[in-house]
Amino acid sequence: MATNMKDCPDYLREYIFYMRVIKNRSEKTIESYYIDLRLFLRYVKENILGMDNPDIIADVPFSAVEKITLADIYEYLNFSAEELKNNDKTRARKISALKSFYKAASSGKLSSFSLAKNPLLNLDVPSPKRAQPKYMNLDEGRRLLSSVSREDDFYERDFCMLMLFLNCGMRLSELVGINLNDIDLNDRTLRLLGKGNKERTIHINGGCAEAIAACIAARPETDEQALFLSKRKTRITGRRVEQIVTAAIDRIGLSGRGLSTHKLRHTAATLMYQYGNVDPMVLKEILGHANVSTTEIYTHLTNENVRDALDSNPLADVMPG
Repeated sequence: MATNMKDCPDYLREYIFYMRVIKNRSEKTIESYYIDLRLFLRYVKENILGMDNPDIIADVPFSAVEKITLADIYEYLNFSAEELKNNDKTRARKISALKSFYKAASSGKLSSFSLAKNPLLNLDVPSPKRAQPKYMNLDEGRRLLSSVSREDDFYERDFCMLMLFLNCGMRLSELVGINLNDIDLNDRTLRLLGKGNKERTIHINGGCAEAIAACIAARPETDEQALFLSKRKTRITGRRVEQIVTAAIDRIGLSGRGLSTHKLRHTAATLMYQYGNVDPMVLKEILGHANVSTTEIYTHLTNENVRDALDSNPLADVMPG
């Protein structure tokens, strides 16, 4: 884990362990929460306790956390907006980290430290301005797939990654995490590890199955189990995938559109919904971004629903080679 635990007060360290081993949050989420809580404790140390050296938070006592009021939180959020120039989305993320920590501490979830009451119970999360999601249309999606040069040494790999993004709508971390034993080309299924380490199995359409088969055939001999390899025969990094996607987007002249790997996820969802007449409930099942209560609603959906939705993607007929 990248979090530097040396500058961590005992109560924050325990919360981080709780998030990891009990709540089973992803390392990315834990790192994000730690960064936001560390900033909050620096603010408390300097602006509420009046202590020197705010860069060090290990000496911020739990008693300071206990005395925080809702008014203090509002002042902190004002500091976030005015001094740090954080937008509403960033402030909402900071609030989520604080609410999670205070909820754990006030519910007796932290064995060594407990709050009598939660001062953040009535704290609202800022409503971010909802912008229209950025995505490619069908023609642009086809052009993106065609932009991968067959002369490139990694043609099969790069084509396959773009196919999975555009057809299955998977997250970057899910794509990078695919192992060979996650793939069943006979049943045309693919196992993914999503947010919060939640595992799901999706159907892959014919085009994706062909692309995966071609990628595996072109894959160098190695003990590494990752489907997608770097030139060093190790698992490809998310950053490298982002670079490959950005280069492909640049090649078709769409560099100014704010497109990214995540926008390819939006593209897949949009194309399935627009061209496949896919029920939004099925679409959420495919994308794996539902909360627990919503997931329970999906239990009546059949595998045929999911298979039909993914087969309906109009990019499914693009084949490698």
